[in-house]
Amino acid sequence: MRYVIIGAGAVGGTIGVLLADAGHDVTLVARGAHLDALRERGLMLRTPDRDVTGRLFAVAGPDGPPLAADTVLVLTVKSQDTVAALDTWADAPVEGGGTAGERLPVVLAQNGVANEPAALRRFARVHPVCVWLPATHLEPGVVVANGHPHPGMLHVGRYPGGADDTSRAVAADLTAAGFVAPVRDDVMRWKYGKLLANLGNGLQALLGRDVPESLSKRVRAEGEAALAAAGIAHTTVEEEAAERGDLVSHRPVGGEERSGGSTWQSLARGAGSVETDHLNGEIVLLGRLHGVPTPANAAVQVAVRRAVRDRIPAGGFPLGELEKLLG
Repeated sequence: MRYVIIGAGAVGGTIGVLLADAGHDVTLVARGAHLDALRERGLMLRTPDRDVTGRLFAVAGPDGPPLAADTVLVLTVKSQDTVAALDTWADAPVEGGGTAGERLPVVLAQNGVANEPAALRRFARVHPVCVWLPATHLEPGVVVANGHPHPGMLHVGRYPGGADDTSRAVAADLTAAGFVAPVRDDVMRWKYGKLLANLGNGLQALLGRDVPESLSKRVRAEGEAALAAAGIAHTTVEEEAAERGDLVSHRPVGGEERSGGSTWQSLARGAGSVETDHLNGEIVLLGRLHGVPTPANAAVQVAVRRAVRDRIPAGGFPLGELEKLLG
């Protein structure tokens, strides 16, 4: 299968370079200075063991010839960019007739759980991935992946449930590229568990490494209460830890630890948007639908939006201001 990685940042860049290194035909989709760097010198992937430069075909969108019928689209943009990316690619023509939305699988290697229903509105074949992949993208043309001994764990399934031959084929390719890639009939249960873990992303983006444990516990407790009220199953911290074991741990790259998670990176790059409304905001939405108070998650949303608007650097939001919002 050929792979088109839509969003060649931390997650997409790691997946794309390692799939290509394993012998697959890979196209990277990017924009701005990052796209320029990919075209000029390729994508350098730095890992604890080696550096790999993927000199891959890089494009801004589906404006070239029709997509091959064996293409798999892999969406790795942040959740706030999902709808625009889906709209861009759903009507791309495919060799032999029809469109990508009608004929091609789209694999969603993203945080959050709102991407899957958005994709199913436009694509007939939707494959969620629960992503555990510690990587960083701050510099055009460079991605740092700290996962070791495997770069990441990627649970693959089909939406709204189950798994199929495409799920298994994608998982096999990811496994051959060095990832741990289980196939899960209940992949969304794993993604809801990951959502709970990701509720701390906004706190880290605001406060840096010194997040009070009480705040982390508070946003997660609200998340668990909202999911329970909605009747949504999720994995537990213990189940996830047992699954990962020592298969994916963090190792320094070039003597440096990972700086921060995906939301922290968006603030650090000055990206102009973040995924908080699709992480903490998902819990706020469920709380409002099912009568569960979620003030801490709502406060994180407000604070992160303020940090983006006022260009407050990653980790630089005053704790006192956040405490005022928390009440």
